[in-house]
Amino acid sequence: MERGNLSVWGAMRYRVDTGQFEAMEDQIATEYALTVKLDGEEFATVVCSPTYLRELVYGFLASEGMIRESAQVKRLHIDEGSGYAYAELAGKPSMAREKVSKRFIGSCCGKSRQFYFHNDMLTARTIMTRGTLTPEQCISFMEQLQNSSSDFHSSGGVHNAALAEGEGLLAVMTDVGRHNALDKLYGHCLLQRISTVNKAIVFSGRLSSEVVLKAAKMGCGIVLSKSAPTDLALRLAHDLGITCVGFIRGRQFTVYTHAERIVINHSLP
Repeated sequence: MERGNLSVWGAMRYRVDTGQFEAMEDQIATEYALTVKLDGEEFATVVCSPTYLRELVYGFLASEGMIRESAQVKRLHIDEGSGYAYAELAGKPSMAREKVSKRFIGSCCGKSRQFYFHNDMLTARTIMTRGTLTPEQCISFMEQLQNSSSDFHSSGGVHNAALAEGEGLLAVMTDVGRHNALDKLYGHCLLQRISTVNKAIVFSGRLSSEVVLKAAKMGCGIVLSKSAPTDLALRLAHDLGITCVGFIRGRQFTVYTHAERIVINHSLP
């Protein structure tokens, strides 16, 4: 049974107006360590929120280049009590394990990609899709994400990632780690066979290089965020053909890369 993203913790709140402490209960983001064993060997330990762990494992394995589709996982057993996920592949991994954490230095596909691991070079796809969004869709998607984020409003300690198309959000995932939220979303798409072509990622956190790489691995050409980007994220986005939109707050936002995908509809009043 899935545990919640939040737990209740007893605390003491100090009030300046009364000069006293008062007992209270606060909702705190739950942090959980999940060790993934792949074909009997320890592969990685992920510190995460203890929800949608199946989706997390699938998305994590895909993001690391071990699988390309859900059918490549022959069996997955998650022992929540011990904090272990036992994954067995149907065949050989899509990528050699020794390349997962090997730094790759080269000039392939843009100089900004030289900082990353070999598996990133092999799995982060250059996006060629022509899907577009209107400014109204960008603002609406962010509003929908914020309205759906009760855990964030309760604790302030989690990140949210959603897949969006048309008029709404197709799926929303929450995790204490921003990269985990994206892996859960990726895993959900793999398990449900949801195509990411011409869809957008809507994200609550900062537009980091890691977020851009995750989007490229998922095949999404547009990433929307309410926060700021980093310079390396934007250089990667430029190389990988990803539209980065940041600071979506109220009725305005900033488009940093590949602005051709944000199309103004002049027929609107």
